[in-house]
Amino acid sequence: MAIELPDNVLVTKLDELVSWCRKNSLWPMAFATACCGIELMATGASRHDLARFGAEVFRFSPRQCDLMIVAGRVVMKMLPVLQRLWLQMHEPKWCISMGACASTGGVFDTYCVVQGIDRFMPVDMYVPGCPPRPEQLIQAILDLQEKIQREGTAFGREFVAPDRQRPPRALREEPRGGFTTEERRGMNAG
Repeated sequence: MAIELPDNVLVTKLDELVSWCRKNSLWPMAFATACCGIELMATGASRHDLARFGAEVFRFSPRQCDLMIVAGRVVMKMLPVLQRLWLQMHEPKWCISMGACASTGGVFDTYCVVQGIDRFMPVDMYVPGCPPRPEQLIQAILDLQEKIQREGTAFGREFVAPDRQRPPRALREEPRGGFTTEERRGMNAG
């Protein structure tokens, strides 16, 4: 015997409902440098209107955001600030790497430009181009929303995965004091 439900009642799983709420209320935080930042601003303007996709509220406080959009090149001096902002964001959080410079270092193959932010923080979506068009960023946000709907859980079990919990990598892997005592002795002897 089936129970008759009124027309205004919806029955669903809790995981699907929470994922639907998360995907339709993304609050992006822009970490924008150079030309990709201009394209990011154009995405929020009236012509492309990011508000149609539930991601219009750009916040510049990491405690209010759940999506970080890294647009443009990141140099080594900015990297600790970027990592601190990422760590200050609350879970669940996602990251979009926008442009060739943020994804691979772009044309700046130098020691001071980070050759891909994915070496230092987890990235969920990559937007190719130099600079990418606003339509490409909107497509990345739509793809991210599909990923959130598909993988999201009410209690955040998807964020316990080991690749999401890796600690931030240091800029240089060396002992805290520089050289060890044995290495200093070897330098003085030679």
